[in-house]
Amino acid sequence: MPDKKELEKKCIDTIRFLAADAIERAKSGHPGMPLGAAAAAFTLWTKHLKHNPKNPRWPDRDRFVLSAGHASMLLYALLHLTGYDLTLDDIKNFRQWGSRTPGHPEYKHTPGVEVTTGPLGQGLANAVGMAIAEAHLAARFNKGGEKIVDHFTYVMASDGDMMEGVVSEAGALAGHLRLGKLIVLYDDNKVTLAGSAGLSFTENIELRFKSYGWQVIKVADGNDVAAIDKAIKKAQRETEKPSLICVSTTIGYGAPCKQGSCDAHGSPLGAEELQKTKEALGWDTNESFNIREDVRKYFRKALARGKKQEKMWQENLTVYRQKHPALAAELERVTRGVLPEDWDAAINDFPADAKGVATRKASETVMQSIAAKVPELIGGSADLNPSTFTWLKKMGDFQSPSFPPDGLHGMVGGAWNYEGRNIHFGVREHAMGSVSVGMALHGGLIPYTATFLTFADYMRPPMRLAALMGLRVIFVFTHDSIGVGEDGPTHQPVEQIMNLRQVPNMTVLRPADANETLEAWRIALTNNAGPTTLIFSRQNLPILDRSVCAPASGTNQGGYTIWESSPEPDIIFIATGSEVSLALDAAKKLSQEGIKIRVVSLPSWEIFDRQPRIYREKVLPPRVMARIAIEAGIKLGWEHYLGLEGETIGMKSFGASAPGPVLFEKFGFTVENVIGKAKELLKSQKK
Repeated sequence: MPDKKELEKKCIDTIRFLAADAIERAKSGHPGMPLGAAAAAFTLWTKHLKHNPKNPRWPDRDRFVLSAGHASMLLYALLHLTGYDLTLDDIKNFRQWGSRTPGHPEYKHTPGVEVTTGPLGQGLANAVGMAIAEAHLAARFNKGGEKIVDHFTYVMASDGDMMEGVVSEAGALAGHLRLGKLIVLYDDNKVTLAGSAGLSFTENIELRFKSYGWQVIKVADGNDVAAIDKAIKKAQRETEKPSLICVSTTIGYGAPCKQGSCDAHGSPLGAEELQKTKEALGWDTNESFNIREDVRKYFRKALARGKKQEKMWQENLTVYRQKHPALAAELERVTRGVLPEDWDAAINDFPADAKGVATRKASETVMQSIAAKVPELIGGSADLNPSTFTWLKKMGDFQSPSFPPDGLHGMVGGAWNYEGRNIHFGVREHAMGSVSVGMALHGGLIPYTATFLTFADYMRPPMRLAALMGLRVIFVFTHDSIGVGEDGPTHQPVEQIMNLRQVPNMTVLRPADANETLEAWRIALTNNAGPTTLIFSRQNLPILDRSVCAPASGTNQGGYTIWESSPEPDIIFIATGSEVSLALDAAKKLSQEGIKIRVVSLPSWEIFDRQPRIYREKVLPPRVMARIAIEAGIKLGWEHYLGLEGETIGMKSFGASAPGPVLFEKFGFTVENVIGKAKELLKSQKK
């Protein structure tokens, strides 16, 4: 029988060559990290990771995030070997059509994959969100000594991850929040895809993360299982700091001609080099995808271990239910992602008001009502609470209880600990988006973020990934147009709304008034198939008189006839947000001249396009080709509803610095201009 060290080496080499063989077969992939980091991954997965391969969604499992998603075969090898529902045929089908082993890990696609990774830096930032979720839920539900929420979040990251700015943002936040259950294994191989990391990356990572408030541990030899094991144990004992374990590895380890080189990073080794690598490491050169029985048995211990760990947790949960029945029921509810009964019963409609209110302020009112009934709603803004009005007042500041608030101002009120529901993200939009994605991935929470719409550009990568993964994340954006005014074009979004509408599975809502805002929040809370973007105004908007206009419940169809002078219109105005009231004012004046007109509020293109054709054609009858879209953003895209005959009143340039009303006048968002365009369009179509 082989001794322990020999068996461990065989296990590590099995990971290496399952990965290398799959990449070679696919003629595509990244063998360098699987070869170099296999020992670190083996140590974590077989000696520390709390998981049950037969129940990948067990709530109290440890989370493992492969931030360096290009090393996907490292993860797939581990999943197969430890007993997840991933067959050897799946491994052999790596990167092929219909495969369960895509080029980069995909959430909900492969059992055991916690997060879609590939864009570097995102996974580590997502993991910060997972650790926040664990800390918050533990603070809320762990009572009387029962640790019903108690798990770690582990990350494997690369040099490329460390270069991405989002890692700096998220790392600084994690250190500030003292997230002791976040442990990052940094595969420090000093090589990137294009060459040596030293071409562009010479900073001292150890000092950088220490300055963030992290514990930093160094492992000199990435193949030293005992040293890696010791480092992970040390990281687990540190409760006040996240831990970065710098593991010095060799990319493409074992490949005689390619190890230590970028040649091993992003391309298969090649048949000849793979053969030599197997020879160098004492592996069977006559077979591919070789798993020895003793190796299989060693890895499959995870099945019994995971079953036992989950059983112990279930037994603890049974005791917990007896001691804390209400809390247990609540924990199970939020874990399932089900909203409380009558969660929106206390939300009241806004009375008509010509003076109106900014939709950002209406949103604040709605949020307070929702948050009182939906305790899993948690989030914050990028240092903009006084402007976005997205604070949950008196519902606590999410902070480490060991970090005293002495001398600080800007607190939201309520608890100052991990049970607080207001996260102070700081001026870190990119990390804010990524962290919120991680919170949603963890489960048990509904995260929201907030910033100005123009800064949505900073958040696009995590927003795209939230849509790709189908996560319930609510992205709030205020200051939605040139109506921002004096702050000028840097702060006036022009192209952002259309950019967001382009993202598949993203639901975008730009409400026209306070009551559409209320409905938009209802939609966001109930949308568990993907993220929702809520876009609100800075300036006051009239609260429309719903005895004259159609009910705001039409928002739930994405678009609806909000007012018409005739059921058989000659022309249709289509508008969103602040421009709906403008369209109504112009329409009512035109109707006095005998023109039959309809105004359509279209707060969400995505929802409207999902409606049955009969409904869409009822709102926008095909026979009426005279259509004008009115929106204070770029015109591109409106042809979807206007066809070749329609006209758009929109932006074709950036804004300017001046009071908002002046800008609306200068850029053509006036009743007079709308009326003039309508008459021109009707005249042209009569010719």
